[in-house]
Amino acid sequence: MARSGMAAARLIRQLGGTPFVSDLKSAVDLADEIAELRALNIEFEIGEHSDRLLDVEFVVLSPGIPASAPIVQKVLEKGLPVFSEIELASWFCRGRMIAVTGSNGKTTTTTLLGAMLNDGGVDAVVCGNIGYPFSDAVLSIPENGFAVVEVSSFQLELIEEFRPYISMILNITPDHLDRYEDFDGYKAAKYRICDNQVAADYLILNADDAVLGSNHIRTDAHKVQFSITRNLPAGVFQRGGTLVGVAGEHTYNIIDIDQIRIPGPHNLQNAAAAGMAALLVGVTPESIAGTLRSFPGVEHRMEDVGTIAGIRFINDSKATNVDSVCYALRSVKTQICLIAGGREKGTSFEPLLQHGQDKIKEIILIGEAREKMFEALGKKFPVQFASDLEDAVRRAFQSASPGDTVMLSPACASFDMFDSYEHRGKMFKRIVASLRNNRETLQENAER
Repeated sequence: MARSGMAAARLIRQLGGTPFVSDLKSAVDLADEIAELRALNIEFEIGEHSDRLLDVEFVVLSPGIPASAPIVQKVLEKGLPVFSEIELASWFCRGRMIAVTGSNGKTTTTTLLGAMLNDGGVDAVVCGNIGYPFSDAVLSIPENGFAVVEVSSFQLELIEEFRPYISMILNITPDHLDRYEDFDGYKAAKYRICDNQVAADYLILNADDAVLGSNHIRTDAHKVQFSITRNLPAGVFQRGGTLVGVAGEHTYNIIDIDQIRIPGPHNLQNAAAAGMAALLVGVTPESIAGTLRSFPGVEHRMEDVGTIAGIRFINDSKATNVDSVCYALRSVKTQICLIAGGREKGTSFEPLLQHGQDKIKEIILIGEAREKMFEALGKKFPVQFASDLEDAVRRAFQSASPGDTVMLSPACASFDMFDSYEHRGKMFKRIVASLRNNRETLQENAER
């Protein structure tokens, strides 16, 4: 009864089917969802996954539930088909799909590409793992429109016919190793994005990525690349201070890089990837440049939430893996008091030793992973433990000096303390706002 499951149930009901929804959580945890299902006259069960789940035509599995779960094994043993929610939605998509995956940058690139298409006069809906389920969006997409779908490795595990016109893999670094047996298993799930593509389709790859740069993925789709480190015979890439596009016989100087609003080398990669897809769809280079000048970024990803007493606060709650934090560290020019921790995902924290060198002033750790993070980082950086996020913000603010940055960039999932990375990020912003208000009140009282 989370976002994608509720969306799948709504879609099935809207199309005349009879959904049945099952969740292990309690009525207290699912009060809003239960009220909605009852209003829609949708059957459900809570607190268990009963054999009622075996009396269906097929199962749509939440991306958070691995195929190894006992109930999934019972379903498979009965021979029932099991699909992901994006697979279900794709059956009813009248327009063409552009699917974006990768270890980092998915949300920014998906949102940016949607803005490029809409600014360029193309009817596009941004949806998927971004927080607006594909199943909620799919019936609103016209035949000449596009679904720009952020997809995760979990969602790609259970596709069968899902076929994007353009698929995009931004990068692949170790992640979710608590779910997959090894890095190869994680990569294999990502590569499924192009399983059903044909010669008329496109696969966009990052030429700079250590895994993807070898261009070894088997697919019938036409491969194109993007890069910010080298010239390419075709694709979008950085040449000097300019983002350049080469498509067919044409070479376009899209935009001077210093005019792109969202900062950092990772965002330049995101801009190149989105620009490549937009060119393939037919958006003009001039329109792409206009979007890049105005696009402000996305919530919870390097989001500037203000300055207090000369100390800048950044909400990077979306950074749920180590590689994403490394990107964030490279994007900030000041000394950083880093708030990190949460539920670890089986990856090493040691890359932060190199990328945080001469940048991290102090680390404040929260959540289940704090002991493991301290073991990896405590010999290199000053570390404090905090009892919760509010305590962490207070400690970081006390440690920071004017000109420094306090950054929430956890390198971990949020599920030990929060419902989602969005919940964590919104809480961080509320705490910072409260800190600002309290200081302003104290200053006003002192002036009186």
